[in-house]
Amino acid sequence: MINQEKRNPLLPILLVNFIGTLGFSIVLPFLIFLVMKFGGDAVVYSLLVATYPAFQLLGSPILGKWSDVYGRKKVLLLSNAGTALGWILFLVALVIPYEGTLNVNFVYFGTVMISVPLLFIFLARAIDGITGGNISVANAYLSDVSSDQNRSNNFGKMAISSNLGFILGPALAGILGGTIYGALLPVSTALILSIATIGVIGFLLKESKPKSNQILISQEGTIRKVFSQECKNCIPPAIDVELKFRDVFKLKHVSFLLILYFLIFLGFNVYYSSFPTHAANALHWSVTQLGIFYAILSGVMVFIQGPVLKKALKKFSEEKLVFIGSVILGANFVSFYSNNIIFICTAVVLFAVGNGLMWPSFMSILSKRAGTVHQGAVQGIAGSFGGIASIIGLIAGGVLYNLIGGATFLVSAAIIFSVFVMSFRLLKK
Repeated sequence: MINQEKRNPLLPILLVNFIGTLGFSIVLPFLIFLVMKFGGDAVVYSLLVATYPAFQLLGSPILGKWSDVYGRKKVLLLSNAGTALGWILFLVALVIPYEGTLNVNFVYFGTVMISVPLLFIFLARAIDGITGGNISVANAYLSDVSSDQNRSNNFGKMAISSNLGFILGPALAGILGGTIYGALLPVSTALILSIATIGVIGFLLKESKPKSNQILISQEGTIRKVFSQECKNCIPPAIDVELKFRDVFKLKHVSFLLILYFLIFLGFNVYYSSFPTHAANALHWSVTQLGIFYAILSGVMVFIQGPVLKKALKKFSEEKLVFIGSVILGANFVSFYSNNIIFICTAVVLFAVGNGLMWPSFMSILSKRAGTVHQGAVQGIAGSFGGIASIIGLIAGGVLYNLIGGATFLVSAAIIFSVFVMSFRLLKK
């Protein structure tokens, strides 16, 4: 394995992960402003942000299988080419004439007005989503070249590269988006980064050779889930999916943990789709201010998930940290209900502390309950639960904000407080 690691240095795959995360997160601060500029509202925004995870839910398992058959490098090239194509369509949306809108009637959402530029942005996010298995394939690559002795350390390095991308991406978007060129600069930067990633994969990344059909994919300690950037796990073609799926729900306590997994994602994503609209309309924030907000939130969360969590685990069990973290998270969403800047700053700290303590601890509990035999199946099904909850939450957040405004954050709080109440059961285990 040592020789294999020398043939497959970590720097290229870490660089691919960092650039990919940076490119994704750079869109976060200004997307809501583009939707409003092109005639959309909170519902349109929620549908747009749900497009990426919805298509990712379809594409990632296929890309995962292809990576097992054709190799990681080829699929990473294909995935990042799709990302680059998505950014090209995004640029087209910014330069084509904005004339008129298309009225689309939805049964539950009513009439939604979508302009031609928004259609291009929807198409861009769909293409990026359906080819968006690059993170999970990158994790599979890292698993290929890691030994049991250095696996945790290597995935820790991968987490650091993701977290750095999420800190720099929104900050860069806030700086570039605040110029006279608006979204053109950050989108052009994202396109350049995507092309650079293709170059890194093509010239620096060596193909890995998996030793088995088992793929360990771990994203504990990252903040990728915090921004709905969780990628579905690769499903090896040799696994009997139907058998694994049935057996998973027979495992002790796993069904209960999957319900908690779903609720956590649901509560987060109701907030994710409603807060940018709230920041633009109620708080009157600019692209730069929203970018700074995301960057600070990511930075504080990295600190909490690092030294703070390490010390907390010495004093408390993982079950107690889920219990404590969930009540702090619920209080965070209540704080967002106020437009007072002091409450907003308090909410940022509570968000970082609550999520930083709860999420890694919860994922560790789930991993232990899954055991070694069903680990891949449990994580895959959990990813599906999270993906479905993300889509429902993202759409519901926009619809609710149109109806009740900032009170939408109280809905997120109620969902997370329900996790807090249910986590009493974890303490009894």
